[in-house]
Amino acid sequence: MAEANAMLALIIDGDNATPKIVKGLLAEIANYGTASVKRVYGDWTKPNLNGWKECLLEHSIQPVQQFAYTTGKNATHGAMIIDAMDLLYTERFSGFWIVSSDSDFARLAARIREQGVTVYGFGERKTPRPLITACDKFIYFDVLNASVEEPATAETATTPEPASIKKAAAKDVPVPAASSVPTMPPKPPVPQKSTIDKTLIGMLTKAVTATADEDGCTNLGAVGSHVAKQSPEFDSRNYGFASLSELVEAT
Repeated sequence: MAEANAMLALIIDGDNATPKIVKGLLAEIANYGTASVKRVYGDWTKPNLNGWKECLLEHSIQPVQQFAYTTGKNATHGAMIIDAMDLLYTERFSGFWIVSSDSDFARLAARIREQGVTVYGFGERKTPRPLITACDKFIYFDVLNASVEEPATAETATTPEPASIKKAAAKDVPVPAASSVPTMPPKPPVPQKSTIDKTLIGMLTKAVTATADEDGCTNLGAVGSHVAKQSPEFDSRNYGFASLSELVEAT
């Protein structure tokens, strides 16, 4: 995690992302610092970007207009790359957040890292490997959406009626008091242990070996950092666990 007051630059490919991921995206960025620059790029004359308006107003994201000069060429990507380099040369930012699933930004990510600035990528599962490996860390959209799902509140949560109550109501007979109806305690979520394969275990084992001291002990943070360097898309949430400690314990 970066410092809470770290200045970050967020650039979003509006043609390659949806406003549905913004809430989770900003929540994730807050763990690393403050996005002092928030821009989304696209041709706002096109109907496919109409859904962004409310999102931009709510989260104070600056839309950047870029007309398509010709069919088959993405002028938006060029505008994003130019602006990103301008921001990089100000030397004000400790991290860049590139939101896109397009491999066009792989060279941009690599160039920013050459300057000693951390690069975080966000995209779909279909994101090409070159963009993923060009980033220090890459996070998938579906992980962001899952992390911001709010549990049902006491006012909105409902408990299904037992079959005995439904039958009693149908026959117009007295319904037993709610206190007398047996209820089952909620089942805890089951970790997705089926996704813990031999490749993951091997990767964690190598990280532990590489970071262990003379006594054979290591720090969990060091293990996580080592794995992230080898596999930028590594995230415990990809395997159904909220933290690295839970994932390691499950293995």
